[in-house]
Amino acid sequence: MSLTTHCEPQPDACKPSFLLAGHDTLQCAYYLHRSAFCSLDFSSLLLERERLRQAKLRDACILTLGGIDWSLKPYGSGSGYPLVMENAEFKVEFGEFNSPSFFVTYRSQALWQFGARVLHERFMQWVDAVGLVSAKPPSLSRVDFTFDYFLPSRDFDLNSFVTLAGKDSQYRENGQEQTFAFGKGDVMLRVYDKIAEIAQQSDKVWFFPLWGVEQGVWRIEWQVRKTILKRFGIRTMDDLFERQADCLRYLANEHDSLRIPTADSNCSRWPLHPLWVDLHSRIEQLNGQGVYREIDPQMVLDERLMRIGISLYGYAKRVAAIECLRGGHAFLSLDDTLLRIDRLLHRVHDAATWQQDVDKRVTEMRLGL
Repeated sequence: MSLTTHCEPQPDACKPSFLLAGHDTLQCAYYLHRSAFCSLDFSSLLLERERLRQAKLRDACILTLGGIDWSLKPYGSGSGYPLVMENAEFKVEFGEFNSPSFFVTYRSQALWQFGARVLHERFMQWVDAVGLVSAKPPSLSRVDFTFDYFLPSRDFDLNSFVTLAGKDSQYRENGQEQTFAFGKGDVMLRVYDKIAEIAQQSDKVWFFPLWGVEQGVWRIEWQVRKTILKRFGIRTMDDLFERQADCLRYLANEHDSLRIPTADSNCSRWPLHPLWVDLHSRIEQLNGQGVYREIDPQMVLDERLMRIGISLYGYAKRVAAIECLRGGHAFLSLDDTLLRIDRLLHRVHDAATWQQDVDKRVTEMRLGL
């Protein structure tokens, strides 16, 4: 069953409260080749990609393939795939003569909303629709396991972790630790302030209604690659749901743990932190869990509008400052500034391309770009 689980924050303000668990990133290699009825024209796609590149167009080309809209990029991937396309659910790197021929990254919001199994089934339906066939089973390359907690206060630091990782680091903002990171390569653990990460990097505000809180959320996240996955027999999607608990028990017991430091020189004997005790219990409950999450697209659009509004307000202040310098004014009100902005926008407005450009942005947002 799916890893995705959820629990409402508990009323005890002194203890960590479990919120949500799931897969935040998943990458899978697909060994596909053309059938006699394949409608996916690799040569035409390469020509279109080259046209975009030579025209130095920053915007991707929107194509409908197999009944699904895709954004074709004007570049290949850094890992050697000549073609890259994506939509709200998948980023697909592919090439007719690559092996594996398709490398698919399941996008975060789609994973939280629908789950890995549903997305895998949707991709395979698309594979059938364009006339591709599997030469051998798909192979998982990377899985990010995440557990989100509400922490009323953080009472641990870098020295509270006991890990097999040979590399560790921490990241600070305004003197406060925001991220503790351990390892590289096959296994990486990050324990970090998810609220700060959303504000500074990802803009994934759709997590707020899933959590039921908008502050104090910390994430425990393991990034696990193929070598460790294979160690636990996790190669296919079915393997993932059958054996992920075994992998997570190893990660949370043997590879990494959060403890309460004592005077004992052997840190492996330090008592487990309550956060890690609860994490163990969540891992043991994985079997039988499977939840479909509603992500409100209206809320996502409202948040995007608010962020644009904040940016516009900053630009309005800059316009007011420029007008004060130009006209020798000591003060310019917001209403007067908006009148000047209105005149400025009408000077640069191109009625011939307005609707076309708006339609293009509508399509990009619908594809999650």
